[in-house]
Amino acid sequence: MSKHPPSNILDNQVKTVAVTGLHRGENPQPGAAVVASLRRRFPELRIVGLSYDPLESSLYSVYGDHPDIAYLMPYPGAGPDALFKRLEEILEKEDIAFIIPCLDLEIPNFMAIASKLLKKGVHCTLPTKDSLESVSKSNLYKLSQELGISAPRTESAMDLFTLETIANEIGYPVYVKGIFYEAHIANTIEELIDASKEISRVWGWPLLVQEAIAGEEYDVVGLADGDGGIIKSCAVRKFQRSSIGKGFAGIVVEDPELDRIAQRIIKKLSWNGPFELEFLKAPGSTHTLLEINPRFPAWVDFPSQIGCNLPGRLIENLTGAKQTPLGTCTAGQMFVRHCVDLVGDVSELAEMSSNGERAITPYKTLLKATQ
Repeated sequence: MSKHPPSNILDNQVKTVAVTGLHRGENPQPGAAVVASLRRRFPELRIVGLSYDPLESSLYSVYGDHPDIAYLMPYPGAGPDALFKRLEEILEKEDIAFIIPCLDLEIPNFMAIASKLLKKGVHCTLPTKDSLESVSKSNLYKLSQELGISAPRTESAMDLFTLETIANEIGYPVYVKGIFYEAHIANTIEELIDASKEISRVWGWPLLVQEAIAGEEYDVVGLADGDGGIIKSCAVRKFQRSSIGKGFAGIVVEDPELDRIAQRIIKKLSWNGPFELEFLKAPGSTHTLLEINPRFPAWVDFPSQIGCNLPGRLIENLTGAKQTPLGTCTAGQMFVRHCVDLVGDVSELAEMSSNGERAITPYKTLLKATQ
C-alpha cells in the first residue's frame, strides 16, 4: 500500500477510478463487485470501465455495479505497449487517478507500465515482481515448502511426453492447468492428452500437472499493507460451486489456523494490495494451499455488504481520505450468488463495438425513470 498518497489528491476533490474485469457470467470476474463496493463508500465517485469485450455483463446492469462509462481495451495478450497506448487515448478524455486491475492475466502488463502511468498521475497498487513470480502456479509449490504449508505437488511441462511422465510419477487423478487459466481433471492418460490439447490450443505451453487433492474449498480475501501486514481479511467456506468450480455460495468461518497461514504467507511476500488465497481442507487435515491471486475475488462485494469494504479502504489509503472502520465478518454470515437477466438494446452493443466506448445511464436516473 502506498505510504505516501499523492499530495495533489484531497478528500473533497472529485476522483475517477478505472476498473477492469466487468463480466458477471458463469465465470464471474471481480470488477463489477469492486465497482459495487466503491459506490457504497464513495457514492459520487466516477468509475471508468476498461472492458475487453462489448458484451461484458455489468455494462448493461442497473444494479449499481456498472461503470459510468466504458472503453474497449486490447486483450492482455497484445502486451503492455498496446495497453499503454490505449490508456493514453483514454486519458485524453478521462482524468483517471487510480486503476484497479481485476484479472490475473493483465497484472504483468500493468506492472510493466506502472512507472509510465505514474508520470501521467495514474496510480496502481500492484505486487512486486518477485512476489508475483513467487505466487505463480508454477512456483507456488516451492513457496509452500519454504513456508512449511501443505500444497499439492505441481510441475511444469513444455511438451506432452514430459506431461505424461510427471502425471505417472504423481499418480492419477491429476489436474492439467494452463499457466494463467483453465484446469481439467484427468483420471487416465487419454483424458490427460485430451485436456492438454484443449488447454494448449487456447493458452499454449507450458502446462502444469498438479496432484489432485480432495476437500472443501476455503478462500481468504484481504488487503495487505506492503510491509508484511494484513490490513483486514475475510475467510469463507464455499459450500456451493458451479460446474466449472466457481463459488456460488459461501459462509464466513472463524478459523485461527487459516488466519495464521494467511499472515505467514503475506509476511513472507511483503505483499502489497489486494489478494485472494484459495485452500482445500479435508476433514481432520490441515489447509492445503491451492492458489494465490493478486487481485480481489469475484465475491469481494459480500464482505463489503456486511461492513468490511476492502476496495473502499484501498481507495481511502491511496487518496488519504478519512478511513471508515472495517468491521469483522461474523462467522455464519453467508452469500448466495443470484443470476438475473439484464436488458439492453442492440444499439448499445453496436456503439461499444464500433466506437470503442459507451456512456452508461447512471443507476439513480434509471431508478427515477421506473418509479
